[in-house]
Amino acid sequence: METVLAVVIGGLYAAGLYLMLRRSIVKLILGLAILGHAANLLVFTVGRLTPSQPPIVLPGATTPAEPFADPLPQALILTAIVIGFGVQAFALVLLKRAYQTVGTDDLDEMKSTDT
Repeated sequence: METVLAVVIGGLYAAGLYLMLRRSIVKLILGLAILGHAANLLVFTVGRLTPSQPPIVLPGATTPAEPFADPLPQALILTAIVIGFGVQAFALVLLKRAYQTVGTDDLDEMKSTDT
């Protein structure tokens, strides 16, 4: 399963970087989103994929029953999803305002904003 996820992560990184190198700012934002998803999958895969129990401490016990899943990667990914959503929302608003001002989404034509 890790091999399949490694290939998917590599494909997502390649697609994200390819889109970020385009001249359109819309493709830049899409590439940024895809790159964020690739990073989330990488953190999830590095945290190990095991068919384990959730880390819940049962009544009367002091520690969770072995083997239990590591909750740290999941917490990191949830935080990254929230931060990534905020960044993408800000980038979309910035894109809209820049398009209204300049009239194009081409990054090379946005060099002069004095219209």
